[in-house]
Amino acid sequence: MYGKGPVEFPKRIVCLTAETAEIVYALAAGERVVGVPGTAERPPEVGEKPKVGGFTTFRLDKILSLTPDLVLAFSDLQKDIVRDLVGAGIPVFATNQRSFDDILQTILMIGGVIGREAAARELIQDMQDEVRQIREFSSIWPDRPRVYFEEWDAPLIAGICWVSELIEIAGGNDIFPELRENAAAPARVVDPDEVVRRDPQIIVASWCGKKLEPDRIRSRPGWDRVSAVRENRIYELDGADILAPGPSVMVGLRRLHEIIQAYMQTR
Repeated sequence: MYGKGPVEFPKRIVCLTAETAEIVYALAAGERVVGVPGTAERPPEVGEKPKVGGFTTFRLDKILSLTPDLVLAFSDLQKDIVRDLVGAGIPVFATNQRSFDDILQTILMIGGVIGREAAARELIQDMQDEVRQIREFSSIWPDRPRVYFEEWDAPLIAGICWVSELIEIAGGNDIFPELRENAAAPARVVDPDEVVRRDPQIIVASWCGKKLEPDRIRSRPGWDRVSAVRENRIYELDGADILAPGPSVMVGLRRLHEIIQAYMQTR
């Protein structure tokens, strides 16, 4: 009769972003993942899972063929595939994390949805503990270096919220802190001359999967006056470590802290 059968958490999960796949694996539920995007890299086991598309382009037929009982999606960027999946009767849980605290909240929510809340809370605590340690270490520095993070080069895009926050946790000052309130990339386009005016002492870039070309940064008109360019402090971060709003941002945080610490040791 109705209402007497077992009620279970999702067993066949399709992840539409790298970070949702990483979260599910981090919560020891990777065996339930049946599909991932081609952008997923972590953990290495995701390479064995069927691919369902990219970040914004997906094959609905492929996803449906995997008979998922849950699809994890991200933001308005995936609204079209979410609409199609809901129309096909598939349960979809979409997140919209933009800040570091949002990332922690997303981990907790996904943990609840898949029945791994305790593991989610443990992961969150580990991340918060590391943030506290890094923040305490960097708090002793009397002067914080000015840091410019470049998400894209044509046009220049900066100020992504969680990256801006990670820069501050790591011990730096983001030169475009006012942009962190703008979720959409077009609202975070910056004028190259304004970068020169704000004179970053460190430049960190991650061009959304495109290889960084430091010489292109150095050759921008007027950028020879930028402290970071003059002192050859231009660094690349792997997009998987900084641009995917999930547990991997901790790798990016550690790298940012190393870069800033190396700068401070020269002062």
